Amino acid sequence: MKTTTICGTVSTLPDPYSQHSNIVESRQFWRWGSDNRLPELLSTISRCSTTHRRIINDKANYITGKGFSYNADNLVLGAFIERVNARGETLRQIINKIAFDKSLFGNAFLEIVTNPSHSFLSLYHQDATKCRVAKDSKHILLHHDWEHFTEKDAVSLPLYPAFEEAKDGTLRSIIHYKDYEPGFSHYGVPPYIAGLGVSAIAYKTDRWNISRLDNSFQPSGIMILDETVDNELDAERMMRNAEARFSGKPGQVMFIVKDGSEKDNSRFVPISATSDADWKTLHEQATNDIVIAHSWFRSLSGLDYNTGFNSERILHEYEIALNTIILNEQAEIMEAVRNVISSILGIDCSSLEIINRPPTRSKPIYMKVWEARKADGLDYDPEDSSQQAYLSEISKYNVTKIG
Repeated sequence: MKTTTICGTVSTLPDPYSQHSNIVESRQFWRWGSDNRLPELLSTISRCSTTHRRIINDKANYITGKGFSYNADNLVLGAFIERVNARGETLRQIINKIAFDKSLFGNAFLEIVTNPSHSFLSLYHQDATKCRVAKDSKHILLHHDWEHFTEKDAVSLPLYPAFEEAKDGTLRSIIHYKDYEPGFSHYGVPPYIAGLGVSAIAYKTDRWNISRLDNSFQPSGIMILDETVDNELDAERMMRNAEARFSGKPGQVMFIVKDGSEKDNSRFVPISATSDADWKTLHEQATNDIVIAHSWFRSLSGLDYNTGFNSERILHEYEIALNTIILNEQAEIMEAVRNVISSILGIDCSSLEIINRPPTRSKPIYMKVWEARKADGLDYDPEDSSQQAYLSEISKYNVTKIG
């Protein structure tokens, strides 16, 4: 069992999350979590809770959007958006990784590479689990294994807007995105932090159901073996063999060996349990609490599809999410990106924006504007030339889409 301190409280993790890591002590960096392994812990939890992971994935995808709009005459900006580094990644791919890390960890890291003459610019996403804030709070340290940290294997990058020269002659810097949390100055805290406990509950209830299935829904009980044994060692060995063959979770069986008699009185005494409804209610409550902790919406997480596909509700909740979460996250990420592009490449990228589109449409794209206005009960004029356009035409806003 592993414990770690989060937000001043001690969180005990279930066995599958246990990593038995050593607490790394160093004067080179600020620990991220009480044992410096909080990012790995959050990653593990996200891979165990289905609803928790779905919300993180969806948040990242909505924040990433459907591409970018910008001034089509700015050819340099267009070329950069299509290829932002030597790996051939697009700006959309980089933004998606930044949005994912920020949704999962409350922190994200974007490396900037250029040269003294600013003749090129490259952007690289850095895995948040590999990054720590240096003790001077002016650098970020990158290391491949924080459980076995060595200073000689660490790479130090200055926080933007400072740049330092690397061994290859390039200038490098790094942007640290972090979600504000009172009392935490070195690292951000993910917004769902209050939901870590319910994420563990949702995982445990899933695991309980899997155990029931593996055990063919056999009931728990006591197996009394009427057998004569020569010594306690033989009795212990017989019980262990029986347990390994027949017991499970749930469906746990306690084995008792008693002295045998001429008549075999071995028997199984079932233990009845009526907790199925309680477990189901607990799982549903945990799922609801996870959504609330994320400040997210059920219909955008696919939780209500079994009751029918309600496009109006999806559109309504998407509008709320767009104006309360998505646009704010996009503004924070893109403000720094636009600043870097403008300052290094010397081009105007004020027109660079993320394109947002709802996950579903309430009206078909082949409708004309006047037809859509009529359907919404608004004033319409079929003879007005501006209302003759199809919805598919005006939804493009005359922009270039990348990625």
